[in-house]
Amino acid sequence: MASLNEIKCVPMKKLREFVKQCVMKAGAQESHASDLADLLATADHRGHFSHGLNRMEMYVNDLLSGIASKDGQPEIEKETVSTALVNGNNLLGPAIGKFCMRLAINKAKSTGIGMVTVHKSNHYGIAGYYSLMAGDEGLLGMSFTNTSPLVVPTRAKECTFGTNPIAFTAPSATSADDFTLDMATSTVALGKIELEKRKGTQIPNGWGADPDGNETNEPARVLNGGGLLPLGGSEQSGGYKGYGLAIMVEILCAGLSGATFGKNVRRWGTTDRIADLGQCFIAIDPNVFAPGFDGRLDELMAMLRNLEPTNPDKPVIIAGDPERKHMAKCENLGGIPYPRQVVDHMNSVGAKLSILPMEAI
Repeated sequence: MASLNEIKCVPMKKLREFVKQCVMKAGAQESHASDLADLLATADHRGHFSHGLNRMEMYVNDLLSGIASKDGQPEIEKETVSTALVNGNNLLGPAIGKFCMRLAINKAKSTGIGMVTVHKSNHYGIAGYYSLMAGDEGLLGMSFTNTSPLVVPTRAKECTFGTNPIAFTAPSATSADDFTLDMATSTVALGKIELEKRKGTQIPNGWGADPDGNETNEPARVLNGGGLLPLGGSEQSGGYKGYGLAIMVEILCAGLSGATFGKNVRRWGTTDRIADLGQCFIAIDPNVFAPGFDGRLDELMAMLRNLEPTNPDKPVIIAGDPERKHMAKCENLGGIPYPRQVVDHMNSVGAKLSILPMEAI
């Protein structure tokens, strides 16, 4: 993050309204624009800046180019009391994702579990946004998506699947606490490789492969014909486990829904054809299982946080704690902190759409 004199803080309400107005001006329906605005604001509020306001221009361009559909709604194609198959109709990913998770939540409240898969979807933002939707209803939530091929499978040379994230939320009704895991199945995102290349520094072991599929420390080799490595890195360091998790996501998202899969998915940054991404949403009511779930979850999280750390200045944390820390920081600042250049650039995007600039504090 930039130094304080280069930071602009944008209140959440102002951020949501700015994004909503920009996306509506690009042609989206008001409800779909609101869904996207809330997702991007939530991502940045939680500290996931790579998937927040930084991505607004991509969604706007998809609408303006016509590669993403502006009209229509997601449609249920097949349904049971606990499951559904949805056609996203190539709409904005967050609008599709919220429709599907709401459907899974309603089924879980009726039957104990709801599982929904969707095809003809688009980039849907942070996976954790949807698992948290279930968590807010007192349910366990899971969310997965396949993505453009950026990752080289173990023992292979060619990028064949995406960063294929996994999100899981377990809420506690007794403490208003939660465990929220939101992770890619690659070791790092592509943006981290790009950043190290700009800095002129080498990358750590396990991040990327060269065009021959071999682990490399040279970011340029990864970006020019190579690819990301699965979570764990090389085969010797356990990368086959990340590879297996990525394929699990591919099966849940594309195998079950009929979406495009593997290296057939369009390349990142291209718009020669629709994305046709597949996604999977699961909601589970813990009350249909053993009583006392909340107490056990609270005890487990306390047990982990109270472990003696190797470094007293770095206490043991659980998934979701860094996000809570960032949200508290935003509350203290009165808004989300952005580098001045980010706010200026997004305001320039808004200006092209005749949208008034965000008001920073």
